[in-house]
Amino acid sequence: MEETPPQPQAAHASPPFPAIFTPPSALSSTSLRGSPTVPSPAHFSTPPGPPVFSSPLRPAAVPFRTTPISPQAVPLASRTASSSSSVSLPTSSEPHTMNGAATPHSHAPSVAPSLEDSSIDSPYVLFSARKVLKQKKLLNAPSLGFGALVSPGREVSPGPEALERDPRRCLNCGAYVNLYCDVLIGSGQWQCVICKKLNSSEGEFVVSSKQDLVQWPELMSSTVDYVHPRNRRPGLIPVPVLRVSGPIFILIDECLDEAHLQHLQGSLHAFVDSLPPTARIGIISYGRTVSVYDFSEGAAVSADVLPGSKSLAQESLKVLIYGTGVYLSPIHASLPVAHTIFSSLRPYQFSVAEVSRDRCLGAAVEVALGIIQGPSAELSRGIIKRSGGNCRILVCAGGPNTFGPGSTPHSVQHPNYAYLEKTAMKYMESLGHEARRHSTIVDILCAGTCPVRVPVLQSLAKCSGGVLLLHDDFGEAFGVNLQRASTKAAGSHGLFEIRCSDGMLVTQVIGPGEEASPDSHETFKHDTSFCIQMHSVEGTQSFSVSLETKADIRNDFIYFQFAVRYSNVYQTESTRVITSRLQTVDSLSAYLSSVQEDVASVIIGKRTVLRARTASDALDMRLTIDERIKDIALKFGTQVPKSKLYRFPKELSSLPECLFHLRRGPLLGSIIGHEDERSVLRSLFLNASFDLSLRMLAPRCIMHREGGTFEELPAYDLTMQSNCAVVLDHGTDIFIWLGAELATQEGQTAAALAACRTLAEELSELRFPAPRILSFREGSSQARYFVSRLIPAHKDPTYEQESRFPQLRTLAPELRARLKSCFIHFDDPSFCEWMRSLKLVPPEPS
Repeated sequence: MEETPPQPQAAHASPPFPAIFTPPSALSSTSLRGSPTVPSPAHFSTPPGPPVFSSPLRPAAVPFRTTPISPQAVPLASRTASSSSSVSLPTSSEPHTMNGAATPHSHAPSVAPSLEDSSIDSPYVLFSARKVLKQKKLLNAPSLGFGALVSPGREVSPGPEALERDPRRCLNCGAYVNLYCDVLIGSGQWQCVICKKLNSSEGEFVVSSKQDLVQWPELMSSTVDYVHPRNRRPGLIPVPVLRVSGPIFILIDECLDEAHLQHLQGSLHAFVDSLPPTARIGIISYGRTVSVYDFSEGAAVSADVLPGSKSLAQESLKVLIYGTGVYLSPIHASLPVAHTIFSSLRPYQFSVAEVSRDRCLGAAVEVALGIIQGPSAELSRGIIKRSGGNCRILVCAGGPNTFGPGSTPHSVQHPNYAYLEKTAMKYMESLGHEARRHSTIVDILCAGTCPVRVPVLQSLAKCSGGVLLLHDDFGEAFGVNLQRASTKAAGSHGLFEIRCSDGMLVTQVIGPGEEASPDSHETFKHDTSFCIQMHSVEGTQSFSVSLETKADIRNDFIYFQFAVRYSNVYQTESTRVITSRLQTVDSLSAYLSSVQEDVASVIIGKRTVLRARTASDALDMRLTIDERIKDIALKFGTQVPKSKLYRFPKELSSLPECLFHLRRGPLLGSIIGHEDERSVLRSLFLNASFDLSLRMLAPRCIMHREGGTFEELPAYDLTMQSNCAVVLDHGTDIFIWLGAELATQEGQTAAALAACRTLAEELSELRFPAPRILSFREGSSQARYFVSRLIPAHKDPTYEQESRFPQLRTLAPELRARLKSCFIHFDDPSFCEWMRSLKLVPPEPS
């Protein structure tokens, strides 16, 4: 029996999901890009997750920073070199050189210098296994599968070297030159690792010895950034502190009650105080009308009021733009005015239910876009007008869009509600695409208990490259997310390309983008790449790429190349090229030993959650996980002698527990209140980086010890020891549980709570969305948030408890007896009980 705490933001339909790209059968190696089916894509990004530390942990000491330091772009390293062009390929008898090692003259290297490549540990690409199994039947087994998580826009320090020139590309397939290419040092020719064709370097790679190749970073490093010089702005100084910052428009719901408005005002005051002096802001409020605040009036609050019942005519927009008002102003000149505007906001005055209040959110976004585009908006049809960096529209919403363009009826009982909602979603999708065309991201931050009609607002956010978030109120978590949304470093107009060795197929891609049209990128004679138009390029996104092989593999290595071309934070065109090489093996044991269980769990999780569009689908997916676990044991495990039970492969011992957490957690289970909240979480999960995806999949449990140290433990209910405090990190929520015995000791309670709070803030310091941090005592009503996420291991025999939870052995007999007496028995199975119900032997803990 699980208690389901009441949750805010109920709505009545599931929102669109992130894009899934499934190439057409792709059974022929000569077929070009197909036309993948692309359901409505959505986007959410999230920063790198919590650091990994050993147990026991040191006391947390870093104070909470509400405004995180954004990842900084790497300064450009000036280099000059000729660009590739089509020329005849000369022949040479000089030896090949690969990574500085000479190989016999042939079209492919015979022996690699190292079987373990640094590219396997790339921060941008995580493979589900570090080796590739040669047998097609087992590698393509859908229950386990093979794939990669790719974060092409991630910022790390130190980052890859930036080369200020165009990259060299294979004239046959379009792949980029890389460290695995054979180079004929006599003629300068290089061999493509994807299609095996020779290409000319126009003499650039002609050197006297193999050691001289180190001067080309692209031949030495698995990841390289190219900055295209022809697109640079004159006089650009490429240092991080001079990154181009686009304007930020804040859209404020006028229909808030007094309590919500007071919280929102506090968050808005803190938000503008956190912005740099050069940031330009605009403020709009919306109800039945759209109020555009004018910064030219000094201390007085002045706004131009526009109708919200219909889209603003171009003539009216021109009058507004060409008038004397100042609607976008730098913080250093307008901070006092912004504070005055926020303080002047008043609560909703009429006795109308929250859901029935008129809100013209669509019209307000239209006006903000018109002002961002500026006076030349009527001249920009078909032209991407860039106003200096990516622009952001931050919507602070307390209810649905019920008035004007893109509105839905106040009540879902309206006889024509389904049709009107579908019409509203189409309008919001169109508005989102228009925003993205003008490099503007729309983030919608909702709070309160009023249903916001998630499918409609999600359509606007996802199509612009933004995110929809739900909050309990407009307080701390809302304010932190407002700040972090504005500081996310983002690129625009991204094109993501995936290339693999011949014989490997991209069967599915899940992530924040949509199929790229053929005319949106350069094409080559035999280009079999898979291309995705990204909604935005942020370091906190990831794509889940599922891969298969067409036949048994004969080569010793398989090559993968991921490239993203985008407009970076300097508003220059950049290309990041990531090349990886994996060794192939015949041994099933060697393959299973190379499986990265956390990565495999996240990829399986994303493939499963993608299909859970409704509550009924989620129930089906829980059964699918059962069948998946059984199939993995059948194909990769062993049968217990003289028994019908199968033993799960020991190399994958942690995989079933991760998927058990997924099965019973908020993504597929029922431990949070409304299906709409679960659908929003699923959309966030499908686009999230590996770190946040893993935490949303399986919670991380950390126990506070006397003396201020921490110990990481399995997320079992055996952690609920009355003399301890526990931190449970579940991605979008962090819970702090205080045992009843500890809670009676005031001094120790305060110290433990402060240490746990500091740890929670450290773990989530750069995370977006910022998690809700809740603290409560054992036995309180809120403790059910915590208990429902823990595996009920108290139901297992003592020997299994001690095997999976060794810390239990350190407890005194009276503490163990007290722990055993505090559990309430219910029907939810433990992990071991679940495994046995599938006719499987629970794997030994790793």
